[in-house]
Amino acid sequence: MPAHSRKILVADDDASIRLVLSQAFARLGYDVRATGNAATLLKWVMEGDGDLVITDVVMPDGNVFDVLPKIRKERPRLPVIVMSAQNTVLTAIAAAEGGVFEYIPKPFDLDDMSELARRALESPTDKEAAKAQARAVRDERLPLIGRSAPMQEVYRSVARLVAADLTVLILGESGVGKELVARALHDLGRRRDGRFVAISLAAIPRERVDAELFGRGEGDQGRLAEADGGTLFLDEVGDMPLDAQTRLLRVFDGADPGINPKTGRKPNVRVIAATNRDLRALTAQGLFREDLFFRLNVASIRVPPLRERPDDIPELARAFLLRASREGLPAKTIDQAALDRLKKHDWPGNVRELENLIRRICALYGEEMITARIVERELAEQSPAQTVEEAVSLSDLVERNLAAYFATQPGGVPPVGLYERVLADIERPLFQLTLAATKGNQMKAAEILGLNRNTLRKRLHDLGIEPRARA
Repeated sequence: MPAHSRKILVADDDASIRLVLSQAFARLGYDVRATGNAATLLKWVMEGDGDLVITDVVMPDGNVFDVLPKIRKERPRLPVIVMSAQNTVLTAIAAAEGGVFEYIPKPFDLDDMSELARRALESPTDKEAAKAQARAVRDERLPLIGRSAPMQEVYRSVARLVAADLTVLILGESGVGKELVARALHDLGRRRDGRFVAISLAAIPRERVDAELFGRGEGDQGRLAEADGGTLFLDEVGDMPLDAQTRLLRVFDGADPGINPKTGRKPNVRVIAATNRDLRALTAQGLFREDLFFRLNVASIRVPPLRERPDDIPELARAFLLRASREGLPAKTIDQAALDRLKKHDWPGNVRELENLIRRICALYGEEMITARIVERELAEQSPAQTVEEAVSLSDLVERNLAAYFATQPGGVPPVGLYERVLADIERPLFQLTLAATKGNQMKAAEILGLNRNTLRKRLHDLGIEPRARA
């Protein structure tokens, strides 16, 4: 159907937005009708007018989310695009719950809006599909904070997947909040009455992963059975040993029923996985099963690092100050200069590092106001300057990386089993690089490493490293 035969209804109490959208759509050949209140919009829709609705949320005479059920009832196939300056995950969830075609945060790009309108007019929304898109419980204390464009993408992804019950792979660096996204998918989804069982595969010795996941027998049910009826969150799934990967894949395929000893049935579990590693690269190296990767990557959400959303830092910092105060630390405020300094930092530890910094300042400084001087002092102590000419030993590099790792952990304390994890993390690249240097020659690699060949072969097997030539 040509553009000139389609009519777009625009509703926004901001006259400038109505004018800009009306002119833009008119230039594209659409017929446009604009209003500044929800009542007029509803009247037009009930009269059968319009092929697409583009509306703001908060109007002078009410909230559009209160009007949407009437629109959905009378004209279920009429696509609705909601735009809002209240850019939180709750807005995105409410929009999806209302069955809208898409939610777009303000300020928006005019080209993006035009393309969205074109797709909406080409693909009308089905009522039942819209209902199934998301079921949410509104929670003002939802721990996803930020109004930046990268976080809007996260919110929209959560809104689309929250009720789908699909397996989801969450990607992102350490400390960005991958578990918070997983919890949002669980808490707002159909399994919210079930358990959310999280297991950090990087925090468990590799030889114990299988038992932790699937149990040790004789009534020990394991985490998979614990999550029956709920969600199993596999954090740092890239660290899962190959044998555990194989068994998990067999559970997915139904070959291994993984019976819950309490019910005598196969656990009904939604799996959400997260990783800070490149699983495609690991599959190419033979360290991660490609078939399991495809099983986990049914849908994916990328959580942006903090350096990609610096505009969220003031909101995050204030939220962490309130949280610290509720937990018994001294109540403090923060000035604009301090917030500006925080926005300039690179944040290698991401949101977790920012929260730990705020908590440390609340505990260590007597001043009620956090200033740029205090922030500068703490950041300088965490990241000591180093000249280009300064020689750095391997021991120094290890110490600095370990110090950064400790700083990103909740409360500054890593999970148990750190010694074995550190040794495994050092062994893996050491063996891989040595094998690459020797073009896969295990005898020569063992000689370089100062190990017996049988010892090397066993360690390669335990670490899941394929002893083949590497580029």
